[in-house]
Amino acid sequence: MNTISEKKSWNPFVLAWVLGLLFYALEYAVRSAPSIMLPDLVKAFATTPGTVSAVIGSYYLTYSVTSLAAGIAIDKAGAKYPLFAGAILLGLGCILFSVANLYTGYAGRLLQGMGSALAFPACVYLAARAFSPKRLATAIGATQSLGMLGGSAGQFLSAPILKNGLPLTTFWIAMGIMGFVIAGLIIYFTPTQKGAVAIATTMPKRSLLAPYKIVFSNPQSYLSGLVSGLLFAPTTIFAMTWGVAFFQTGRGLDYTTATLACALVPLGWAVGCPLLGWFADRLGRKPVVIAGAIVMIVSLAQLCYFPTLMPAYFSTFLMGVASGAAMIPYSVIKEANPDSVKGSATGAINFLTFGVTSLLGPVFSYLYGKSLNTVTDTETHFKSAVLFFMLVISVAIVACLFLKETGKQAQK
Repeated sequence: MNTISEKKSWNPFVLAWVLGLLFYALEYAVRSAPSIMLPDLVKAFATTPGTVSAVIGSYYLTYSVTSLAAGIAIDKAGAKYPLFAGAILLGLGCILFSVANLYTGYAGRLLQGMGSALAFPACVYLAARAFSPKRLATAIGATQSLGMLGGSAGQFLSAPILKNGLPLTTFWIAMGIMGFVIAGLIIYFTPTQKGAVAIATTMPKRSLLAPYKIVFSNPQSYLSGLVSGLLFAPTTIFAMTWGVAFFQTGRGLDYTTATLACALVPLGWAVGCPLLGWFADRLGRKPVVIAGAIVMIVSLAQLCYFPTLMPAYFSTFLMGVASGAAMIPYSVIKEANPDSVKGSATGAINFLTFGVTSLLGPVFSYLYGKSLNTVTDTETHFKSAVLFFMLVISVAIVACLFLKETGKQAQK
């Protein structure tokens, strides 16, 4: 009798959610790994650091655009097939990126971004079916934190493997195979959500883009995306793309120490995301976002002007914790829009957030990245590059002032 009751109580969506977590961690590792191999990619592609940066940054183009379609696809078909397709696209993107060719490099990163965009919304969808409402927020927080741990692992764990002689081609083929394996597990173990189809057929017929029309007609949606994107920029553009190279040239750090400093940014983010979310629920959204942004600026200023005050890896970890504030606008955009479009609001803010990254990445590359190997005053160059992100965060603070408070303070 006990065995039968245990079988009846088992929720297959829990295993599906775990598999989704593995995919989410892998996609973050794929996202961050190129930052530790920038010089090797310059040689492999036979081009300049600026061009390689453009290749790496193309990931965010398809990621942002596909985010809009991800929510619709998952709402219509459930998580099983979109998640499977995402893992396959990620695997194919890694295989293509392993080919030492500029065009396949672009194609690979574009496919990686496209596949990765399906990971988070699918994990949220599965978590909603795997856990009770009381545990859902915790499950979503764990999902985001594990993703950032994957990003940290993509730098910290991959660096010694590559340093010990593993060819780049082998590394990316292995990442692709991991994507295919996860895709196979997803298609086999993830149950089909029949309810999704039933709900879709009983809902009033309307345009698939109707929810986005509501979200994008709300100015608060744009402000949420702008603030989030600007606060994400130091993590995605600096720590996950240029950071290792800049710490080596501008601060004279060895490869291992520079990698550790950058890897601790997403690790700190994994801590800061649930921590600052907890504070935001109790103190209000805007105060915590602004406080997190100020701590980010202080951390970067210390790296710039007082580098001997504390080790670089401590400063970057603190910045990573504070950058967890970038996720708070994800709550704001949901609360600022009607309940009927909350799923589309998530897709919209992903699009806006990483759209900002797609725009700022080439700007940073043009101003600072392309001259990284030719500049003579590396100290001033490093300070100017970090000051760029301090200004970006300052703009986020100004934009946040125009956000409407949707948290606890708004209810008073």
